[in-house]
Amino acid sequence: MTVLEIKTAVREIDGCKADSIPHEVLTSSQPLLLRGLVSDWPLVTAAKNSHTEAADYLLSFDSGKPLTAMVGDASIKGHIFYNSELSGFNFDYQRLHLAEVLEQLATHRDSSAPPTFYVGSTNVDHWLPGFRQHNDLNLTDHKPIASVWIGNRSRISAHYDFPTNIACCAAGRRRFTLFPPDQLKNLYVGPIDVTPAGQPISLVDFNDPDYRRFPKFRQALESAQVVELEPGDAILIPSMWWHHVEALEPLNVLVNYWWRDTPTFLGGPLNVLQHGILGLRDLPPEQREVWKQLFDYYVFNPDPEHVAHIPEQARGVLNKIDDVTAKKIRNMLAQKLGH
Repeated sequence: MTVLEIKTAVREIDGCKADSIPHEVLTSSQPLLLRGLVSDWPLVTAAKNSHTEAADYLLSFDSGKPLTAMVGDASIKGHIFYNSELSGFNFDYQRLHLAEVLEQLATHRDSSAPPTFYVGSTNVDHWLPGFRQHNDLNLTDHKPIASVWIGNRSRISAHYDFPTNIACCAAGRRRFTLFPPDQLKNLYVGPIDVTPAGQPISLVDFNDPDYRRFPKFRQALESAQVVELEPGDAILIPSMWWHHVEALEPLNVLVNYWWRDTPTFLGGPLNVLQHGILGLRDLPPEQREVWKQLFDYYVFNPDPEHVAHIPEQARGVLNKIDDVTAKKIRNMLAQKLGH
């Protein structure tokens, strides 16, 4: 195992409380460590007492509905990743009840080489009803999606998320290694259509980086930031920041809150990227350049002057997009993509 030398720690912000997070924190363009943000949560208190108490507390909210777990044998050493040919993954998806997951974690608690159990991105309100009445952040204005992540020791390869994210360490410890969005070219990202959990991931193994195969990863490390969370701590991860996440204990529970700064009816930008690959990438270079100019004109640097000559009622999608217009665009695209 290689310990990466990262000189920059995530900036720490003092005094934030779960019920009053300052606006300048929520809108930060840099990662922020919010030490002790959720230290008053009952789950955190239980976790500080023992893994057993934390597990029992979670079970007190169990809906009884099976969840999806990623399960791998001891050989993967907690690394949720592809198989050697990148034709599939090094784990299996299994439908398990929460009690079964927690029982497996307890069974292998003292093992030096346990199988991996990883329950990722599971909606709190659906699977743990009532949990947020006692363990929550006051983010009502942002309408976040709250998810829980449960497992033993694991490593999640560097990836980005479109929404802004506050990740709260409720049990165990988590280490985050983060990179700004401009490090895409140095992180050697894998496929964008076949991924372990929906988002493209770096192919670099942070525990054993192959600098011959991935030489530019050294440059990425120059921009990296690192932080380790204890129970009660949280981290704000801005939209599109790459983050590699390690769970460091036999029982780890993370609760995170995702929100976006635009309405959900506008859809996901990754879908647009995939459509762009379909329709634009293989055009002749001179045609791609023309389309690059069109995207810049209408999408990346729109200006009211660009459409001022068109009567407002005739601008169609060139006006500000609302829910009704978004539905029309999606229907139009569905029809066109169907041919």
